[in-house]
Amino acid sequence: MKFKLIIALLPDGLTDKAIEVARSHGATGSTVITSASGEGLKPSKTFMGLSVVGQRDMILFIVEEHHSRKILEAIATTCSFDEKPGNGVAFQVDIEDAVGLIHQVETIQQDISKEEL
Repeated sequence: MKFKLIIALLPDGLTDKAIEVARSHGATGSTVITSASGEGLKPSKTFMGLSVVGQRDMILFIVEEHHSRKILEAIATTCSFDEKPGNGVAFQVDIEDAVGLIHQVETIQQDISKEEL
């Protein structure tokens, strides 16, 4: 079974929405790293040297390759990445090897079997 790592970087107010839509499209789990910071096309505004930008989160999803594109697109659509500047980005990378996923693999295999019916 092949896996992809989807990484989503977004404002913390969108984190729950992104996780919920990813799960509804086949993700079996996630890891959230809070208090990430970053800068897009336009630098953040500051007030007396302090950033006025809200907290951002990084969400990591290890997903089966079969589901990866639809999860990526669902996150982008739900969180309005292309419509609202600063709402975030998401991308995927190949995973060469992984361990510790046996319980997720069983669930994924059942889901794929149901889809093939």
